[in-house]
Amino acid sequence: MKLTEEERAMLAGALGKVPQIAIEHQIQVGDFLHAEDFVPVTQAHIMADTESLGEEGVRWLESLALEDGGNARVRVPTITDPRGTDFAKTSVLKQPERFLELERRTITAFRKLGVSMTDTCINYQTIQAPTRGESVAFGDTGVVIYSNSICGARSNYEGGPSALSAGLTGRTPRYGFHLDAQRRATIRIRTDWTPKSLNEWGALGGLIGQLAGNYWAVPVVEGLEGSPGSDAMKHFGAAMASFGSIALFHLVGITPEAVRIEDCGGEHLPVSHRIGEADVRALAAQYGGDSDIDVVVFSAPQLSLYELRTLAGLCEGRKFSKPLLAMTSPQVKPDSDRFGYTERIESAGGHVMSGMCFYQSYAREIAEANGWKKLATNSTKLVNILGGYGYKPMLASMERCVEAAEKGRLA
Repeated sequence: MKLTEEERAMLAGALGKVPQIAIEHQIQVGDFLHAEDFVPVTQAHIMADTESLGEEGVRWLESLALEDGGNARVRVPTITDPRGTDFAKTSVLKQPERFLELERRTITAFRKLGVSMTDTCINYQTIQAPTRGESVAFGDTGVVIYSNSICGARSNYEGGPSALSAGLTGRTPRYGFHLDAQRRATIRIRTDWTPKSLNEWGALGGLIGQLAGNYWAVPVVEGLEGSPGSDAMKHFGAAMASFGSIALFHLVGITPEAVRIEDCGGEHLPVSHRIGEADVRALAAQYGGDSDIDVVVFSAPQLSLYELRTLAGLCEGRKFSKPLLAMTSPQVKPDSDRFGYTERIESAGGHVMSGMCFYQSYAREIAEANGWKKLATNSTKLVNILGGYGYKPMLASMERCVEAAEKGRLA
């Protein structure tokens, strides 16, 4: 890779041991992916759940925090994905203490490195959305696909060490979705049906992800009506990334790089797939059926203030017979408290949890501790993941999920 004078100084250790470790890692990544040089980034976002890190990963973070006399700091604003717990709600989740201690150690190490513990996967709704053309280094799949597609920013999926390295060096290898050529449409899809509810948007996104099928695919979608809101696009993109590893999509007339189909190169592609309502319903039906439930979870992605407002209204006058968990960001939770949404949800027997995501919180161990098996949610991303954790996940609208928490059955 071609290095600038500053980058050569980092590599030589002139700026400290930690930047040296970081750029050595980035050069290995860049060489593997044939990057010619680095691109400066304005911000980084780290996925580092302790279920993935484990003891060894946490020790590695701690060792970085101790290098350079404990004085190493990130060079650009660097934030975190959801954590594995809400320390105010551990009695509800029944998480083992050894996992909680890993969380505490991880948080301490990140803070020493100057990382801001935002603990959110909706930073584009709560912290600072990147702008069109802005190069960033983001880790969470839902964050990357939203930032690339809706904001027009530029990021690859950065693994935890790579995202942290980007924060420590202020740059990332220039490959993939940082390049103009990689952002051109590769598959053209037409739909004659526009979803209404968030679970429907997620199911459509999941189906497109399945059809596109790989990280380097860039779907361009025609036929959607209106202007979907941020929450709809959040669920749409998160599910597409989950089902297909997609990092960028274009919606003709909606997203910034596809005002016209010619803008993203889609006019040269044949329509390879036509999607109707029945196709989307068929995907959702894989996670359907009437059934007793053990728990309702709203998570993956975290809930916006508007989603919590809707949920609070649905909880009015109800008493839940099954646990209902609503997970939001630490930025949204205080407003939810202030506006009375949290009280209305918890008065019905629900729990509003801050700074965590369900599937990153030792979901299998939580299931075993609480006797949870059958889980209802409106998140298509979540149902795609939780089968691997031993759950039987069911996809439904927020309204049906709330009713299921009250009656103990998804009807």
